[in-house]
Amino acid sequence: MKIRTLKKMIATALVISSAPALAGNADNQLETLMDGYWDKHLKSSPMMASYFGDTTYSDRLDDLSEKGFAERTINLDLAIAELKKIPVKELSDANRVNYEVFEWMVHNERKTLDYDWRSITFNTVVGWQTIFAQIVGGMTTFNSEEDYRAYLKRLEAFGAFADQNMALMQKGIEVGYVQPCETLNGYEASISGFIAATPEQSLFYAPFNRIPASYGDEVISELQAKGKQLVSDVVNPAYQRYNTFFTETYKPACREIIGLSDIPKGRELYDHFVRYYTTMETDADAVHTLGLSEVKRIRAEMEAIMKEVDFDGDLKAFFAHLRTDPQFYPKSEEEFLAKAASLAKRIDGKLPEYFSYLPRNPYGIQPVPAHIAPKTAAGYYQGGAADGTRAGVYFLNTYNLKSRPLYTLAALTLHEGVPGHHQQISIAGELDSLPKFRRSYYFHAYGEGWGLYSEYLGEEMGIYDTPYDRFGRLSYEMWRALRLVVDSGMHAKGWSRQQAIDFMADNSALSLHNITSEVDRYITYPGQALAYKNGELKIRELRGKAEQVLGKHFSLREFHTLVLKSGAVPLTVLEGIVDRWIAEQKKA
Repeated sequence: MKIRTLKKMIATALVISSAPALAGNADNQLETLMDGYWDKHLKSSPMMASYFGDTTYSDRLDDLSEKGFAERTINLDLAIAELKKIPVKELSDANRVNYEVFEWMVHNERKTLDYDWRSITFNTVVGWQTIFAQIVGGMTTFNSEEDYRAYLKRLEAFGAFADQNMALMQKGIEVGYVQPCETLNGYEASISGFIAATPEQSLFYAPFNRIPASYGDEVISELQAKGKQLVSDVVNPAYQRYNTFFTETYKPACREIIGLSDIPKGRELYDHFVRYYTTMETDADAVHTLGLSEVKRIRAEMEAIMKEVDFDGDLKAFFAHLRTDPQFYPKSEEEFLAKAASLAKRIDGKLPEYFSYLPRNPYGIQPVPAHIAPKTAAGYYQGGAADGTRAGVYFLNTYNLKSRPLYTLAALTLHEGVPGHHQQISIAGELDSLPKFRRSYYFHAYGEGWGLYSEYLGEEMGIYDTPYDRFGRLSYEMWRALRLVVDSGMHAKGWSRQQAIDFMADNSALSLHNITSEVDRYITYPGQALAYKNGELKIRELRGKAEQVLGKHFSLREFHTLVLKSGAVPLTVLEGIVDRWIAEQKKA
């Protein structure tokens, strides 16, 4: 019955795709297509809609069944078919850019569906169980009684959602798409950490402690009682089922070899991921070579700073000094967070000198939740709502403070806060002139490249106070260069996990805990780490081209505004945007 249903859906889609193009002129056709696709996409992924601040489907969770998968596939296939019918030459200049961006997105998202990658439901950075907690526990707004009732429906649906995820993971075991054994030690904590001893202690019950008194005692009692019941009868048991499944079924079935190339169609998939995350026509060999070249260059700059501070020893000894000397590490979580907050406000005061347009939405700083901190990154950003009802958050990892050096904090804050992720993502959300999908969709090379470029820009902004702070910036740049080498090394060249750890330890001052967590991230999230360096180098290359051509007429503030107000785009599209801007400026 399931197979017949899917065949009928596909047959219907093929009939629709052979119909004439959407009515109206070329611009109207494209705009209708883009908005229609994105509306269907968010409907099929209510959790993503909530992440973007869209409350339309806040009473639902994603449908991960075969029927749901087929609907997402058909949505992409129809969009690709309709896109071919649009006369590109008749589009306005703005819509030609939108066409290029949309075309890249739908083709590359569709390509990913050709593999069994959806069976990989987690990596060491994030998993379906942490995304659910992040969205319903930290990103849901409660402005009315209806919001609470929608939230209750989500809690009620969580059991089925959890079972669908475990079914996908079981399928992964059967087809060979499982995460490597070496990366899974301790991962259980990111599951069991959500199982509360009592409903009242659960993260998922917390919203019911904040119900406004104006709702009345009867409504408050009803909502709280239902919340307790669902946490006790649905949410806790679902996390417990997952914990049992993970420890007794999934973990014993893990794969011994770490490289993606060693699973069915794995090398083909990795080649796709290289292009997907860099948004460039490149390959594993090219990024590996680029990484080695960047490592050599950055090492030379590191050695120059080592001499500047009169360190007696080689670079390896300097790394060891930086990893072990207590002066470089915070003594408490409060000190670490306060230092980050102070840096953030200093950077705020510098922004008008470098940007002619700033976002409206603010951001805050919070520690990474304890249950995911041991296995996740040094910091990350969570976007605010596009309508301004929820601020962005820069999450700072305060776990194991002996592995959190203060000399890298400035670079991290520039990257995750402003002018990095918060500024870029917030501005994109405010651009009402862009199609809806472009205000939300994340192009990794553009976004992460901008974040790394922001670290570089910190030098010009005067944010790095000491040689050690500048060394910290280089350490973070080296980190991203090393990613090119070890990610491609493990997934395309047969490197072992230990080989990757040793290479990173020999070429950076990152703590061994950080290095190990990062290597596990690259193993379980192949290709994504290639985005940073490729994106940063392209932005710097385009800036250099504009400076050279325009000379004294070049405005750095306007260049930055151009890049950010163009919205997130593939790097190939960004190059065209900047080239046209240079020509216009030169003509003017």
